[in-house]
Amino acid sequence: MLEALRAQVPATALYTAQGIGIDDRVNEIVRTAADRGIAILEVSRAELDRMTGGVLHQGIGLQVPPFAYEPFEDMAAAALEHPCPLLVALDGVTDPRNLGAVIRSAAAFGAQGVFVPERRAAGITATAWRTSAGAAARVPVAQVTNLTRSLKACRDAGFTVVGLDADGGTDLYDLEAAVGPLVVVVGSEGRGLSRLVGETCDLTVRIPMVSDVESLNASVAAAVTLAEVARRRAAEA
Repeated sequence: MLEALRAQVPATALYTAQGIGIDDRVNEIVRTAADRGIAILEVSRAELDRMTGGVLHQGIGLQVPPFAYEPFEDMAAAALEHPCPLLVALDGVTDPRNLGAVIRSAAAFGAQGVFVPERRAAGITATAWRTSAGAAARVPVAQVTNLTRSLKACRDAGFTVVGLDADGGTDLYDLEAAVGPLVVVVGSEGRGLSRLVGETCDLTVRIPMVSDVESLNASVAAAVTLAEVARRRAAEA
């Protein structure tokens, strides 16, 4: 939460539970919220439980307004103006923790945006906000009606679209397209890339592993891939 406040996540109120233990972490959170002019309210633990929907809150909660999604067309156009265009697309990722973690990795490794389907996929919830550690305030996130159509639009605009697939035809460490305009597509937690999305990708990429692990968590796979893309781009600079 402290990272979210420091990252200027839009917030309307900070709620603390009555009887919460006051330590250095809580003091700093309260002080940072006060410095930003955020209202600080004390409520019962039961009320905080109700407000957070049962999510683990450790006696303190931050109220944020509904997330403002970026128009997809604007995000893609802005990315192409960047020296190293890089976007991340999520294909049916339903766990908001995975979404938040991917956004955090996107921020860490220089992506200019993340886009997700409007339906049957996680959106920016309080859990996603928290997991992103404030990165959702810095990385544009778009919702699209049709992911396949949006990926095709990216291809038409000059991006290479690569999908992560355990049976992909290209080894991640051989991905020469990493240095050009790129969209990395991450599949869902269970079934991976959907058929139509897989067919829309220019190529599919596998992450080589030394053990017989069946697959990586969606957010871990995204982080590994984005780190390798950033490494190749740095080497080319």
